[in-house]
Amino acid sequence: MAFARPKKREPLSETALFDYAVGALARKMRTVRDLKRLMRMRAEEGEAGERAMDHVVARLKDLNYLSDTRFAADYTRLRKENEKFGRRRVQQDLAQKGIHKELIASTLAKAYDDVDEVALAREYVARKRMKQPAGEEAKKQAARVMGRLMRAGFSASAIFKLLREWNVDVDEAEELSIEDEA
Repeated sequence: MAFARPKKREPLSETALFDYAVGALARKMRTVRDLKRLMRMRAEEGEAGERAMDHVVARLKDLNYLSDTRFAADYTRLRKENEKFGRRRVQQDLAQKGIHKELIASTLAKAYDDVDEVALAREYVARKRMKQPAGEEAKKQAARVMGRLMRAGFSASAIFKLLREWNVDVDEAEELSIEDEA
């Protein structure tokens, strides 16, 4: 059975586009870029569609339904408190979602300046139920732990402090190669 092609939908008017955007925001927090991407599939093609999307975005901002600043602050807070992610991971995620660099920098400064990164890494390890490397495979397990912590956004220095607390031998050559990747 072949997949059916999606039917070409009629472009929405500005009012219908506004209703669609409000519904999209009711389901999930979104950035301006993300909302415009969604609306682009429903709006008219060309200049008229772009104009309608700009009007809808402006109206949503006036009603305080859409704010990249609020999105960045909430997203950062949730990732830090719930997921226990490090600063770099949240920075990459926000950039991927279309938040401006200046806004990312100010939001992360507010959220992460008073945070002990090693303590946050410990919380992440506990949340993920990662075990302390031991036995014959200790080096291999330590490398896995390092990789997971790097992907979670922690700095190399915080990762090595945590590994030293666990009494895991860390080679200087490994330490330098990981810091070069960051």
